[in-house]
Amino acid sequence: MTENDKFAVEVHGLTKVFGTGETRVEAIGGIDLTITEGEFVAVMGPSGSGKSTLLHLIGGLDEPTSGRIIVGGDDFSTLDDDALTMIRRRRIGFVFQAFNLITVLTAEENVALPLVLDGMDEIEAHKRATAALKRTGLTDRGSHVPAELSGGEQQRVALSRSLVNEPLLLLADEPTGNLDSATSDQIMSLLRRLVDDQDQTILMVTHNARHAAMADRIITLRDGRIVEQQSLKNGRSADQVLADLESAL
Repeated sequence: MTENDKFAVEVHGLTKVFGTGETRVEAIGGIDLTITEGEFVAVMGPSGSGKSTLLHLIGGLDEPTSGRIIVGGDDFSTLDDDALTMIRRRRIGFVFQAFNLITVLTAEENVALPLVLDGMDEIEAHKRATAALKRTGLTDRGSHVPAELSGGEQQRVALSRSLVNEPLLLLADEPTGNLDSATSDQIMSLLRRLVDDQDQTILMVTHNARHAAMADRIITLRDGRIVEQQSLKNGRSADQVLADLESAL
């Protein structure tokens, strides 16, 4: 990082506890983390390590028990519900394992929907939806409903929808979990190009070590804590990092 880099995300002393007494579970146990604008960070760890919980907290989908989350300079702890909703709607994009597309809407309509719900004129919303579909290579599939699209195409529609507001931060939770290996590789290559060509900031949860090795940095969680961080910008090849990850998992 240089002095000219800016943080897209800052996390300080983050904790999340579910339940009380004998049912108390500390899902996140005091995490400090920064993500630079234009950085691709992958989060790995065993099931129950807190990966998705961390993503949901940073996305404002859940409230921390303690600690601070700052996205693009906005401190979540200082925002009321309406302001936090606007941050989620306009500054953060979400991609999940499930595509979550509305079956009766075309691809273009699915992508335009968040803009329309935000009050944008429908003509402008569809213009931006077309541009977002172009970014993911689906220019000729905008008039198709989800049932007429392959799994990989549906995930690209979901990705287009997450990008239509040109968010500062894209959060991806197992984005290839419902896809075959070849299609998964295509989605990962697309995510990598978004970072390389458009400086998109991405935080991705994955169980796939090979996909994690395509990121700029890999964070490993265990029992709600960061136990290791590896950089791919320090001269080590992806193959070397992948070998380390596979031996540790």
